[in-house]
Amino acid sequence: MKRLLSLTGMMLTFSLLVMYISACSTAPALQPWHTEILTEEFTEDMVGHQVNNFDDYMALEERLFRQLDEQIYANSATGPAHILERYSPGSAADPHRQPTNWNHSFELTSTEAVGGVLLLHGMSDSPYSLLALGKTLNNRGYQVIGLRLPGHGTAPSGLKRASWQDMAAATKLAMAHLQSKLESRPIHIIGYSTGASLALDYMLNALENQSAATPASLVLISPAIRIHTAAGLAGFKSSLAALPGLGGLAYLTVMAEFDPYKYNSFATNAGAQVHRITRNVDRRLQALAQDPLAVDKVPPILVFKSTVDSTVTTDAVVDNLLKRLPADRNELVLFDINRNAAIKSALLVSDPGPLTQRLMADADLPFAVTIITNENPYSTDVVARHKAPFSLQASATEPLELTWPSSVISLSHVALPIPPDDPLYGQYSPQDSELIFLGDMAIRGEQGLLMLPAEWLLRLRYNPFYSYLQKRV
Repeated sequence: MKRLLSLTGMMLTFSLLVMYISACSTAPALQPWHTEILTEEFTEDMVGHQVNNFDDYMALEERLFRQLDEQIYANSATGPAHILERYSPGSAADPHRQPTNWNHSFELTSTEAVGGVLLLHGMSDSPYSLLALGKTLNNRGYQVIGLRLPGHGTAPSGLKRASWQDMAAATKLAMAHLQSKLESRPIHIIGYSTGASLALDYMLNALENQSAATPASLVLISPAIRIHTAAGLAGFKSSLAALPGLGGLAYLTVMAEFDPYKYNSFATNAGAQVHRITRNVDRRLQALAQDPLAVDKVPPILVFKSTVDSTVTTDAVVDNLLKRLPADRNELVLFDINRNAAIKSALLVSDPGPLTQRLMADADLPFAVTIITNENPYSTDVVARHKAPFSLQASATEPLELTWPSSVISLSHVALPIPPDDPLYGQYSPQDSELIFLGDMAIRGEQGLLMLPAEWLLRLRYNPFYSYLQKRV
């Protein structure tokens, strides 16, 4: 009987796998930017012979982008039919048309720097996502590196092979470079999404190895602390992509590439790498929390998070990170939904209100909590309600002189580090109408007409309260 049940289970699993592969095979056709492999990309095993420092990393990156031009841009079609195609030379989405191609790593120097800042972007993203913060900090006297993580900024195929260890090795090179320039002056890390996991990984390594520069503080924006365990299946799916006829399994999502600074197609391996680094960091944080002397050396951490986030959860930030750290030095800043719009609408699938209420009423939290929310349910004016560690209720309310834009009901995972005046993702389109604008677009029509999916258009891509985030950073 057991043998029969086992055989039945195997047959069911195989049938589901065949159905899944068949569904994947109907995905959009892969383009050269999905399949071409660029051999000049950095990997961890290059350290010590091909790449010895950050200057070597930058030189390799220049060769990588020349290879990208030769293998993909030079062989891509041009003309009106391709005007929104990132890899079509001269198109509205071609990053070469921008004054600076912010897919590259960048360094903003300061003659008498007060300290350093390393910016780490998210998975499938580019250094552009943290550029605004980088420029502000540089104007305040900081030497800033915006690191292009391996696999990023070139073509979606770059993430078919990149590992989180490659990204961690690049992070180490960038921090060593800042340390060599700044000596004993403080160096801070700002990590966005998966970049936050890399920031925590570097911090944990630095605490274990005194020869590395321990960050003076961490700022984590929409941090990937823990993702669903089902993401572990991405590694299995990625391995199947090597089989004949199953190349489409190399991607969880295949879309037209119209964003100059972010991949729209998402490689299966990328999901697997996020799963692996978050599991690794979570395990090490759990062990660190058991050692009072070691955990006391963790630098201050400031976390920014939208209460609604389809990528990462607030519960993980609270339970798997901040609750494990020393008291009275860390803070969680949560951007609530637009309560004024919410009470006028019955369209919400779920309300994050219970979560924020629980956090504000929990007197056992060892970290501060600040909620950015409506002054009251009948106003679009926004305030910051602050609760100190181990407090039962908010101790201060700060008017921010900011309001919710009309028709905006919440922030999103991708919105937090982007200012409203961003020329690509912001609230208003730029004066140069020949360049693509992916921000606040009011487009109406029949479904299925546009190459931009409806869900993509609905997602907010800038932070109307960015000025508060910038001030706190």
